[in-house]
Amino acid sequence: MTGRPVAHPRGEPQNGARRQAPPSAGQAEAVGPAEPPGGCREDTHQDGAARAQPGGAVNVRRDGAVATVLVGNGRRANALATRDWLALAALCDKLAEDPSLGAVVLVGRGSATFSAGSDMREWLTADPAEVDASFAAMEVALSAVERIPVPVVAQIRGSAVGAGCQLACACDLRIVAEDARMGMPIARWGILVPPAFAARLALLAGPATARDLLLSGRLVEGTEAVRLGLATACVPAEDLDTATAELVVSITRHPPAAIRAAKHAVDTVLAPIRDRLHRVPVGPAADYDSMRSSLGSFLAGVTGTD
Repeated sequence: MTGRPVAHPRGEPQNGARRQAPPSAGQAEAVGPAEPPGGCREDTHQDGAARAQPGGAVNVRRDGAVATVLVGNGRRANALATRDWLALAALCDKLAEDPSLGAVVLVGRGSATFSAGSDMREWLTADPAEVDASFAAMEVALSAVERIPVPVVAQIRGSAVGAGCQLACACDLRIVAEDARMGMPIARWGILVPPAFAARLALLAGPATARDLLLSGRLVEGTEAVRLGLATACVPAEDLDTATAELVVSITRHPPAAIRAAKHAVDTVLAPIRDRLHRVPVGPAADYDSMRSSLGSFLAGVTGTD
């Protein structure tokens, strides 16, 4: 299936937009709508640190040169609505313009999970154009994460599935809890995998593993994620915060110009692949009839709202 280039809010072309994974079996809490009022919240205090505000589905706090981006609202496995993906893209673009930025940590809000992907309930009554727009917003956000000129570290506990897995793969480094799970269980929902999604998996883990995860829909835990190349390091869940902080310190102790140059060098190698993906013709995000049928059956059995 072909991908879909989309227009960045600033008019910049993006990777093939769309498709993400709803939660895997046992992840029913991920499908509820994001808490209003969406958008991004940032609160800068007198000490210069920006701290997250409750309510928004994308939040940021700042501690010196390090920005921590909190994804989701701490409920429903931090699933994101279309507006939340766009808010994340806008935040990443803002961070990218900050010359004082040294590193970014991307983490799911709360202590339970990273992100189960997108808010699938949006798609139940949506027409095809609205579903396509949802996937386009996803890709805009993922590309914005990739464009941040300093290292972005994903701290993963719980699940990073579907678009949540893609969000982790868009980061430069991924540190996962041993019991965390990553994967792309999306084919069963009638989602047509775009090349941009496949490319993120294949660039990290190789084409064979990308095929395995996309075709089987299986999830891998922390140790296997490291073995496959999806994750950088795996630690016990209780050590995840400390290990992430140590990783960030090991990066930011170096001269900022050298760190930015190192990231730019790798991005230069990847640029031909990303540029080619930008030019891939647009195709539909899903087999819409199959999506509605599978989602309707799944959501009918969902009783939890948190």
